[in-house]
Amino acid sequence: MDPRIREHAEIIANHSVDLQEGDNVVVDAHPVAEDLVVALHEVIGDAGANPMTVSQRTGARQRRAFLRAADDDSEARSASNASGGTASFDTPEHELALIQNTDVYIAIRASDNVTQTADVDPETSAAYQQAHRPILEERLSTRWCLTQYPAPANAQLAEMSTEGYERFVWDAVNKDWDEQREHQANMVELMDPASEIRIKSGETTDVTMSIDGNPTLNDYGEHNLPGGEVFTAPQPDSVEGEVLFDMPLYHQGREITDVYLEFEGGEVVDHSAAKNEEVLTEVLNTDDGARRLGELGIGMNRDIDRFTYNMLFDEKMGDTVHMAVGRAYDDTVGEENEANDSAVHVDMIVDMSEDSIIEVDGEVVQEDGTFVFEE
Repeated sequence: MDPRIREHAEIIANHSVDLQEGDNVVVDAHPVAEDLVVALHEVIGDAGANPMTVSQRTGARQRRAFLRAADDDSEARSASNASGGTASFDTPEHELALIQNTDVYIAIRASDNVTQTADVDPETSAAYQQAHRPILEERLSTRWCLTQYPAPANAQLAEMSTEGYERFVWDAVNKDWDEQREHQANMVELMDPASEIRIKSGETTDVTMSIDGNPTLNDYGEHNLPGGEVFTAPQPDSVEGEVLFDMPLYHQGREITDVYLEFEGGEVVDHSAAKNEEVLTEVLNTDDGARRLGELGIGMNRDIDRFTYNMLFDEKMGDTVHMAVGRAYDDTVGEENEANDSAVHVDMIVDMSEDSIIEVDGEVVQEDGTFVFEE
């Protein structure tokens, strides 16, 4: 086995989830990530914990089959004048029970086809996601980690050779996370006591938001691996202005490009996308909270030096800012503040490398990708 895989497994267990003897561990992974799953089972065995492997969250092929069958059934019922239309789902209680009895949840992203769910109706995907919201909430209450295995399909999406993508992934993952934490702490010190943030990039992005009373967190590879960002939650009603997210994203197996959002009173009042705008619309229509921001993040991992169509990495890339419509993470919301609530959390990225500034309470703290503490 490649020693980098074993190192990856040890970082997950010892740094990200603090694996303990007797822990019940669910590893959620596509079969293409088998080498990392095997390495994790070795580490879990060494620790005296209890592993179980599933492919529910990351098994796109079976999820596609299920969702398309549910869609067909819904259309059939609609045609026969029974209640039908968009497919509807109940929360699967057996899956919820599994997570309720889980101490550690490890999700491994990897794929043999990154567009496997591209032909699933966006409304069906949104309904499925809404039904699984209690399971998401339960997963977030465990010691959890989301990471990436460098599978060939993901390398292809990144337009890299498999060997080159392996090097890229493990350079970003297998690193000195204490050193990264110290670097990012400089930005936390600037943001944590602040009241207002302004993000400006070129003529297309100029947005302000209040973060007053909301903690700024330092992500150095605990829940998301790789880490490499500092992030917080805007106050839901405070966001004003417009943003052009000039880096693409993949959602529900579809590429969405040039997302434009306009905010008034915290809510998206206008939106567009150059490609797959209907998918963006379905995201925003998921629930009331999907039209408000739940996260503002600043990318600070310099080992992630290229865009790869993988949000787990792309949002950590240096010289970027990302914002997420939908759910705010509880840890980023102060006790006296309102948390934006939604079944979705969809990140989108702005390139801040040129003609761009970040202002904290009126003071420029980053210009064209360079922080004041890096000058």
